[in-house]
Amino acid sequence: MTADARASRSIGVFDSGIGGLTVVRALMERLPFENIIYFGDTARVPYGVKSVATIEQFTAQITDFLLQQDVKMLIVACNTMAAVAAHIVAARAGGIPVLDVIEAGARAAVAASPGGRIGVIGTPTTVNSNAYARRIHELDAGARVYSQACPLFVPLVEEGWLDHPVTRMTAQEYLRPVLAEEVDSLVLGCTHYPLLKPLLRDVAGPGVKLIDSALTTAELAAERLNDCGLAQGGSAPANYRYYVTDVPLRFQTIGERFLGRSLGRVERVDW
Repeated sequence: MTADARASRSIGVFDSGIGGLTVVRALMERLPFENIIYFGDTARVPYGVKSVATIEQFTAQITDFLLQQDVKMLIVACNTMAAVAAHIVAARAGGIPVLDVIEAGARAAVAASPGGRIGVIGTPTTVNSNAYARRIHELDAGARVYSQACPLFVPLVEEGWLDHPVTRMTAQEYLRPVLAEEVDSLVLGCTHYPLLKPLLRDVAGPGVKLIDSALTTAELAAERLNDCGLAQGGSAPANYRYYVTDVPLRFQTIGERFLGRSLGRVERVDW
């Protein structure tokens, strides 16, 4: 395979549902010529309340599907999968680059927290795994990490209740113990949560920086593609493909909120 042929292959991005489209959006803006294949396991979302064994099984299945599409890079755009099944992806990837949102989020949080007081919100599985705390402490041994599980956020976002009174009240309840620790930054440890940014910013207040790992993930992807000689050059329009395991009610509308543009064609995978 020529260098141009290797570079023209797609980046594979996957998530338990549609939240990973926030990562796709950041990739589109940072790497406008890169082809992207997105996979959302919408039939089995949410992952954050499932057992580790089940998450590992689903992660392996999705990884194999994307490898069959001959992708040049894999991005785990689901914090829950990254927290407990990143090793599954790495073992199957066959040498292609693998990135995940926890690595990106941890780096961004440390850089944005001069006082070393970092809040993390995520699904129960992500929080209980301590994946963020471990990676943050590897980068800054003196950091203090305060984590809070927010199990209701994903269903509220999937419902489209981005600024609903119930969502605001839920956010106030979840964030209260974290904000009491006077954190410098708050990691949005689930790719669904950036859609709640305006509401979370109101609740957290101006003194807390919200960390969206999607933006840092796109920067890391650009660096890795260049380092590996896989960056797509030229000015040809990029090709985007979307695969899901179910097309739920309002999927198109909510998906386009995540993506910030039209989704186009969405293909269903029957497992």
